[in-house]
Amino acid sequence: MRTSNHLIGLMNFLTFLASIPILGGGIWLSSRANSTDCIKFLQWPIIVIGVAIMVVSLAGFAGACYRNTFLMYLYLWAMFFIIAALIGFVIFAYAVTDKGSGRPVMNRAYMEYYLQDYSGWLEERVTTQSYWSKIGSCVRDSHVCGKTRRFVNGAPETADMFYRRHLSPIESGCCKPPTACNYVYMNETLWSTDGGLPAADQDCVRWSNDQQLLCYNCNSCKAGVLGSLKKSWRKVSVINIVVLIFLVIMYVVACAAFRHNKRMDNDESYGETRMEKEHPSRIQF
Repeated sequence: MRTSNHLIGLMNFLTFLASIPILGGGIWLSSRANSTDCIKFLQWPIIVIGVAIMVVSLAGFAGACYRNTFLMYLYLWAMFFIIAALIGFVIFAYAVTDKGSGRPVMNRAYMEYYLQDYSGWLEERVTTQSYWSKIGSCVRDSHVCGKTRRFVNGAPETADMFYRRHLSPIESGCCKPPTACNYVYMNETLWSTDGGLPAADQDCVRWSNDQQLLCYNCNSCKAGVLGSLKKSWRKVSVINIVVLIFLVIMYVVACAAFRHNKRMDNDESYGETRMEKEHPSRIQF
């Protein structure tokens, strides 16, 4: 009995530790939402699940230490629903970020991002004008485009150096015009439109050398945000899947140990009842 309680307590302690990466992933997504990705609602389910796992594992740990059957039942049922919620959330995260990725460009190290490559619930939400006005302002206020400026020996980097850079999806989609426009590179966020092909892409018309506008209203910028969000969520989903597998294993072991405790309690109760029947004179009044 004591060994089973110790095992359950250890499982709950390990479960508590497993909640830390989930909570950390949610906090990381929150920091990205405030600085880069600018999607400020998807991280909260992860944070809630991480906190819930922490609280429930503490309840299970207390139940194991004090042999409190109610707390153990609460732990097992609550953990069951938390695992189910985490499974559903991982599936949802992969479903909404399933489509779309950057396209390679000849003689460029960075990718180009096109809105038509994305579809589904997340794409519709991001491209809604009322919602995009907030996201676009967030991207602009993050100064991500200003951070793309680089200098070599005090001089701005050349076009060839810029073309060899691996830009992030947002840097590629929001901070420069699409390559198809054939605009001439001046610096990372300043391009000459002389000799360009504005009709090739509507984003060519939307591009502006005004540092407050750039390509924040371009479809490529919306695609860049979706591409950045996909990368962030896939990283967190890998951690969630690993933790989920661990939680399932811990849950199965905890269930087995709890059933063993109940069986031992029943055996002890049966043994005491049998002794009372066989030796009634030993009953103390």
